[in-house]
Amino acid sequence: MPLGISEVCRQIAPSATLALDAKVKELRAQGEKIIGFAAGEPDFDTPAPIRDAMKEALDLGMTRYTPVPGTLALRDAIIRKLQRDNGLAYARDEIIVSNGAKHSIYTALQTLLNEGDEVIIPTPCWVSYPEMVRMARGKPVFVEAEEESGYIPPLARIGAAITAKTKAFILTSPSNPNGCVWPVEMLEGLANLCVKEDFYIISDEIYEQLVYDGLRHVSVASLNPKVKERTLLINGVSKTYAMTGFRIGYAAGPREVISAMSNYQSQATSSANAPAQHAAAYALTMPQNCVEEMRQAFQRRRDLLVSGLNAMKGISCRKPEGAFYVMMNIQGLLGRSLGGVLIRDSAGFAAALLNQQHVAVVPGDSFMAEGYCRLTYATGDEEIAEGLRRIGAFVSQG
Repeated sequence: MPLGISEVCRQIAPSATLALDAKVKELRAQGEKIIGFAAGEPDFDTPAPIRDAMKEALDLGMTRYTPVPGTLALRDAIIRKLQRDNGLAYARDEIIVSNGAKHSIYTALQTLLNEGDEVIIPTPCWVSYPEMVRMARGKPVFVEAEEESGYIPPLARIGAAITAKTKAFILTSPSNPNGCVWPVEMLEGLANLCVKEDFYIISDEIYEQLVYDGLRHVSVASLNPKVKERTLLINGVSKTYAMTGFRIGYAAGPREVISAMSNYQSQATSSANAPAQHAAAYALTMPQNCVEEMRQAFQRRRDLLVSGLNAMKGISCRKPEGAFYVMMNIQGLLGRSLGGVLIRDSAGFAAALLNQQHVAVVPGDSFMAEGYCRLTYATGDEEIAEGLRRIGAFVSQG
């Protein structure tokens, strides 16, 4: 038997966002002043009461394995949260806690997909969705959504992508990378397609608390019982409570699917971090004032970044309704020479911007959106202002 790497693993691309974040941290360690618009990680400290709950867990000896699907306390907190915020009723055995929302999505795909099953993914999309589908030996099927339509694909286009092999649709609202929020009428249309054609919706709702301008997040599972039976709701505490390093996510869905996910997880990772589960349960049940404070700060930062980018010649961006990302349209700069570098594509733009102005953005090809770059406003006002100054200096060359 020859040595070597599996063909499945050979085809998996590394995470472009994590790779760029690692490069930024390396440059900073060398003393460089880098303005980072790359990593999707809130810059706020985890609220003190949550940190105190983590310390309390250690003091109480919560350092052992927990049940694979999560502690009873955390699952009960999730049940109360889903009822309170989303109007959804779930039982304990319809909830599983995992090592972050990404892990929940990965386990869901591993559980649901047979080889060759198709998963519809609107683009631009988060870098990990297609790769996780491929890791489960499925086939990603892309449905393009244009900036002019708010990055939401027409229902007719989604319907045309459905085949006898369609197993699931990945819904992300609010969206990474473009910040779109699906309106209720579009969610209802998708729900009708889901029930009619009999496929699952994997609804990534990790940014649900970060919506702006008076909009309200609606969970697709709340629309009717039939779509709820076919929905896997994915969420976690990373973005809402600035708890990215705690690695706590969860899925809520049909009992038989959650049971199978629990069996899979029991052999893959066992339970999630025990003290972090205690802290997450506290976060979900404590007064939520800090969530609103962070949401307001993100909205202010969004407005600062969007107005600054739209004031630059050759650059534009649509104002997002949620999450903390913008897609910067650089198509007006392609083919130009900036600082002696011919800008052929988004990767070339991002590389030149980092090298010349020490500003890190993620090229759009990583999200299947060539001609764009993704920027996050999960960073401070001063950083955003300085980043805008540097981007402006860069694009004004040539």
